[in-house]
Amino acid sequence: MDRDRELLRHFLAAIAYRTQKALRGAPERFPGFAAGHQVRTPVEILRHMTGLLGYVRTFFLGGTYPVRPDPLPTFQEEMGRFHEMIGAVGELLDSGQPLRDITTEQLLQGPFADVMTHVGQLALLRRLVDAPVAPENFLYADIQGDRLGPEQPMPARPDPHWPEQPA
Repeated sequence: MDRDRELLRHFLAAIAYRTQKALRGAPERFPGFAAGHQVRTPVEILRHMTGLLGYVRTFFLGGTYPVRPDPLPTFQEEMGRFHEMIGAVGELLDSGQPLRDITTEQLLQGPFADVMTHVGQLALLRRLVDAPVAPENFLYADIQGDRLGPEQPMPARPDPHWPEQPA
């Protein structure tokens, strides 16, 4: 695998890690939390993230992927579909399948960066639902390019003190 694809694969793993960090331990009310002002709910954001990764697949395989995938019955199933899609994109990167009509830089600056932005939105919504995500130094996070599923390690260097920590 060339260096560009290794870095894209690592970025996918960072997405998987940060997504699980934002979702791990979320309260039951979190998936449907409505912040107002037409802000997507966490389940809608996760579904959109899956759609973006499905869009990425089309640049390898052709075809289409729905902008708004049909809702699944549970948030757990939505998380499963998201991780299946991130795994499928990882496999395409590993396979050497050429990209169609797009460069690796465009892939990174477009849909990959967009998905990471939405991970940040999930973390922000955790704060708004009064269940903030603990900070950590991501430089030391155990992020591995071959780990794209929901089983992600706990933080390697969590911040021991944070002012907004729930009581």
